[in-house]
Amino acid sequence: MRSIWKGSIAFGLVNVPVKVYTATEDHDIKFHQVHGKDGGRIKYNRVCSECGNVVQFADIDKAYLSEDGTQVILTDEDFDKLPAAEKHEIPVLQFVPSEQIDPILFEKSYFLEPDSASPKAYQLLASTLTESDRTALVHFTLRQRTRLAALRVRDGVLVIQTLLWPDEVRAADFDKLVDAAAPSDKELSMAKMLVESMSEDFQPDTYTDDYQIQLQKMLDEAIANGGQKVSVPAAAAHAADAEVVDLVAALQRSVDAAKSGSGKDGATAEKPSKSAKRAPARKTG
Repeated sequence: MRSIWKGSIAFGLVNVPVKVYTATEDHDIKFHQVHGKDGGRIKYNRVCSECGNVVQFADIDKAYLSEDGTQVILTDEDFDKLPAAEKHEIPVLQFVPSEQIDPILFEKSYFLEPDSASPKAYQLLASTLTESDRTALVHFTLRQRTRLAALRVRDGVLVIQTLLWPDEVRAADFDKLVDAAAPSDKELSMAKMLVESMSEDFQPDTYTDDYQIQLQKMLDEAIANGGQKVSVPAAAAHAADAEVVDLVAALQRSVDAAKSGSGKDGATAEKPSKSAKRAPARKTG
């Protein structure tokens, strides 16, 4: 497993050096398009609709088309001017009760590995989150995009889960539910009995993707009858750095700063701005 990001968590005045790894993987079998007659790969050229020429990646920019049909072209230099959180720091914004985060907001998950000579600061943060039953809201910048994310603990390992912004969750506004009749006591009682009869502890390993299993079996049989194999080169490993943190002193300064309402440099500590909230959720069409 190769790390995709390297930096530190800013926990008050304590820095927790970490490496970030993608926590999940897609097991869906990938296919490419071929000519059914001879098996040749289908290739696509990047052709300009104006001049008809094939365009190289280096000459491709991003364009935005407004609702009135106005097109704006932005270059890499334009994107570099946009504000972003620290690219090698995961700042903790605040700690919130874990049950207050709606699971629908969760997007993608990442494992965090301690990246220092001693994992003491890492373990301290993980233990604190576990015992306080809190989740840290953080800013996480990956691939030049800053997201709001939840930092929590899973089996002793720190996990970052990027969150959707509130306006990215569509409002479930269904007319048929407005005047729907409530279930009767008898219906509700029978439904609860059914739920109770089917209730068990969640054991994800008991569930399997039968479609993928049968598809893989079909492909294995085809390969055994003369299919072609493609080798993928291994990715290069990244070197690690080390950092020693004086936890007690840094924690004491963090607590003192929090009590006095001052930041690292004596300035007033910033809180999430209410005016910075995004627009309300869109309704489904």
